[in-house]
Amino acid sequence: MHSLLLISTTPPSFFDSPISLSSSPAVSSGFCGPRRDLLRFTPQLKNRILISNVSKKNHHHHHVLAAAAASTNGNGSPTTKTTSFDYDLVIIGAGVGGHGAALHAVEKGLKTAIIEGDVIGGTCVNRGCVPSKALLAVSGRMRELQDEHHMKALGIQVAGAGYDRQAVADHASNLASKIRNNLTNSLTALGVDILTGFGSIVGPQKVKYGLDNMITAKDIIIATGSVPFVPKGIEVDGKTVVTSDHALKLEFVPEWIAIVGSGYIGLEFSDVYTALGSEVTFIEALDQLMPGFDPEISKLAQRVLINPRKIDYHTGVFASKITPAKDGKPVIIELIDAKTKELKETLEVDAALIATGRAPFTKGLGLENVNVETQRGFVPVDDRMRVIDAKGKMVPHLYCIGDANGKLMLAHAASAQGISVVEQVSGKDHVLNHLSVPAACFTHPEISMVGLTEPQAKEKAKKEKFKISVAKTSFKANTKALAENEGEGLAKLIYRPDTGEILGVHILGLHAADLIHEASNAMALGTRIQDIKFAVHAHPTLSEVLDELFKSAQVNVDERKPIAV
Repeated sequence: MHSLLLISTTPPSFFDSPISLSSSPAVSSGFCGPRRDLLRFTPQLKNRILISNVSKKNHHHHHVLAAAAASTNGNGSPTTKTTSFDYDLVIIGAGVGGHGAALHAVEKGLKTAIIEGDVIGGTCVNRGCVPSKALLAVSGRMRELQDEHHMKALGIQVAGAGYDRQAVADHASNLASKIRNNLTNSLTALGVDILTGFGSIVGPQKVKYGLDNMITAKDIIIATGSVPFVPKGIEVDGKTVVTSDHALKLEFVPEWIAIVGSGYIGLEFSDVYTALGSEVTFIEALDQLMPGFDPEISKLAQRVLINPRKIDYHTGVFASKITPAKDGKPVIIELIDAKTKELKETLEVDAALIATGRAPFTKGLGLENVNVETQRGFVPVDDRMRVIDAKGKMVPHLYCIGDANGKLMLAHAASAQGISVVEQVSGKDHVLNHLSVPAACFTHPEISMVGLTEPQAKEKAKKEKFKISVAKTSFKANTKALAENEGEGLAKLIYRPDTGEILGVHILGLHAADLIHEASNAMALGTRIQDIKFAVHAHPTLSEVLDELFKSAQVNVDERKPIAV
């Protein structure tokens, strides 16, 4: 029986997504994102403990859960083969990454514990992907009902649509609570021990949680997540100047809100606020909006998601100072030129949302006790998520997954990394292909992507001396999209014509977030275009957008090669 200790200190934070270029290079902006690798599980439901350390709030809730887990599944003593350790695996942080690792550890027969200092589910469930999708579901319905031309085209007559702000906020809160309870129940049902308190490393294979509770584990996973990044000069009061943590509560809908940063978080909130009646002003440090997207997708997104709506923007500027509204005065924002640093303009708005990305939550983890130094706050790891110390050497039995290592700040990436680590500690080598992890932005319509953008692919091709080709298909040619009167959209494939290798796929259109997985799974499994073009898709479905995309690619390889795994 392998021993594994998983410790998770997940801070109060939001979404998992790509880095926002309007913020510090140490920060990443986005919601929940990457996908878990395709792994086969063998159910071995033995005793497990999961330790998560998200924040310093609501500790009593998790003490109760830990006690209940210990009393109901008898997970209080180590397995006979690991008598020198309390646990096989201890996970610090019970966010999506820690949770995914814990469940897979149970499947592998590891006695597991998870340490949580805040609430089960971490950023994604409580302050990110989950509640944001509830708000976006409302914005999608509102946007559709308000589009009189769209409704008439379908033969539907609708009176003026309205909304109840508190009921909308309750919907988001209730969804988060439901998912959080589901995650907690899944851990306790499988015998994972939930330990409450802030977790830290006190030495090799030794962890402290709460005030003075000490446990040992054969292996330890750090899964502490990230927190919203707030640049200097910005004063957050949680009311009129907010981060995504506050905005998800939807305590009020401002008439005019400035959103600092035009990455995933900013773009999704602009969708919510404009659907609910707000005017939005984007403030972006780079010279173009949505700098993290493929340029062609960004251009189309601006035409579809920005220009027709009550949105204006300032690019190439920093918000050097933001003062909350008080004493009858509005929120004041000072904009300076990103290059010259000269004052360009002062804005007066009702509210400001700081969507400049996320920073790793790694302070107080006791990394110095194992000679580990963070890099801009991130825990250094190799491609197998093994922690690297200050001398460049691997720290035995210590791993770090998710936002805390900065490789790909998406919730599903954290989970995939956690599963990969469990595979390794169970004796099977596994390396996650991060280029096969998809990401999505849940605007209306949605945006999704996997792999390289066209500029990135061109750079790689130049360096490695090969050619790339690009294929595109439009949603306007798809029967199902036209039936929905949602023909606005584009799918783009970047590939190697000499081998059929898929380098990247980018989609903007109806249900793009669901469609991307055919491409991401193909990349993960090493499937070539000359093979996947023979796949059959039901008609009429949106999946035929991808079918046509792959069929339109011109590959210079005649023979069909076996799928490479």
